[in-house]
Amino acid sequence: MKIARFFADSVVRYGIVEGDDIIELVDGEIPSEQNAVTYLLPEVTLLAPTAPSKVVAVGLNYTDHAKEVGMDLPDEPMLFLKPSTSVIGPDENIIYPVMSERVDYEGELAVVISQEVKNVSPDEAEDYILGYTCLNDVTARDLQIQDVQFTRAKSFDTFCPIGPWIDTDIDPTNVAIETRVNDKTVQSSHTKHLNWNVFQLVSFISRVMTLLPGDVIATGTPAGIGPMEPGDRVDVTIAGIGTLSNQVIEPE
Repeated sequence: MKIARFFADSVVRYGIVEGDDIIELVDGEIPSEQNAVTYLLPEVTLLAPTAPSKVVAVGLNYTDHAKEVGMDLPDEPMLFLKPSTSVIGPDENIIYPVMSERVDYEGELAVVISQEVKNVSPDEAEDYILGYTCLNDVTARDLQIQDVQFTRAKSFDTFCPIGPWIDTDIDPTNVAIETRVNDKTVQSSHTKHLNWNVFQLVSFISRVMTLLPGDVIATGTPAGIGPMEPGDRVDVTIAGIGTLSNQVIEPE
């Protein structure tokens, strides 16, 4: 099942995506056929599929990415936060900040939490996951290097595109992930190469902080990171979910 958050008739709504249709959810439930309200995908504006209180991101979770940046894999998941104000949806613009001279894409599988979770085991983690979506962990690379810690580099408005919807049925340990810039493939990998899988990450993070419904875990990016420029289109595709597309623009 694919769950979308969308804007139609001046209202933010949730629905189930079936082909080119979105069937609106009523109080979180699929209505009966006679009561269903259906929208056409081209006629609505897709939003980020969740409005998280926080995005918990994981650094250096693919061996090939650690090698390309010249760092060893950490002994435990390396966590950092992206603010809720960095979140945008599909087809929204990534704004290139004035204070940076290099802004990178980082395509990632994202986990969306279904209910409050604290101190769970990896075996219990799946019970707290709503589903999975695509995420671009946009990073001001020059500022990350300059600051050493990640906060400024990862936190600009528009630096966390998420979408296009949440898929509840994929196997997160067994999907291909690809990033393209202007139709050129720049990242191509598979979640089987994650150092810590989704369930291990949910467990570990839940022992650090309480995760709330709608919160997002960005599971890390594979090798192939690189710069984007204003005018570029960036597509993050994950098998079974779909494609998240965003344009990079100059600041106003």
